[in-house]
Amino acid sequence: MEITEKREGESNNSSKDLNNNDNINNDLTDSDGNNTSKEAEERRARDLKAGLHPLKHKFVFWYTRRTPGVRTQTAYEDNIKKIVDFSTVEGFWVCYCHLARPSTLPSPTDLHLFKEGIRPLWEDSANCNGGKWIIRFKKVVSGRFWEDLVLALVGDQLDYGDDVCGAVLSIRFNEDILSVWNRNASDHQAVMALRDSIKRHLKLPHSYVMEYKPHDASLRDNSSYRNTWLRG
Repeated sequence: MEITEKREGESNNSSKDLNNNDNINNDLTDSDGNNTSKEAEERRARDLKAGLHPLKHKFVFWYTRRTPGVRTQTAYEDNIKKIVDFSTVEGFWVCYCHLARPSTLPSPTDLHLFKEGIRPLWEDSANCNGGKWIIRFKKVVSGRFWEDLVLALVGDQLDYGDDVCGAVLSIRFNEDILSVWNRNASDHQAVMALRDSIKRHLKLPHSYVMEYKPHDASLRDNSSYRNTWLRG
């Protein structure tokens, strides 16, 4: 299914295949990727009856405006605000078109897109054994890459999609940082396949370096993006 949307600073006819037939027809699974969720099935049936196009997963946008001062986990959790959730192609575009563009967000700010039931916290049960791939961008291009990543995530186009928890855009003073969170940092095959899939869907130039960091390492050094472990 072709979705056309005007992208900031680009041509008026940028098309994305957000929800192909496989995504519409795939069975919905619960957050553990095991048994089919009854609630998700009922939601999908309601959406189809209403003539909408259900996504494989329901998603939530979150927003964090970091405040100066001592960083504590409690303060960080208090600053995470839920913006909106959606479960259909139509619902996504309604939400996305009303979100502020990355170029207008203040620094430091984080914009999170995660599957429903997963909070953008290292300690969340879906995240605690996982990690994230990190890519640093010049601010002038970050919005375009963020949009491509969002569409790939929502459309379930990334390899090992059930292992993906969500994505984050971190607005910083001199650069913007994209990260993709996955469930299992110890599954090397899945981690590297996710890296390759991100590169492919973002059409990432060879000059960009991707870095990986497990969340338990972030917990130990209280840092999201320093002291990364893998580069690729």
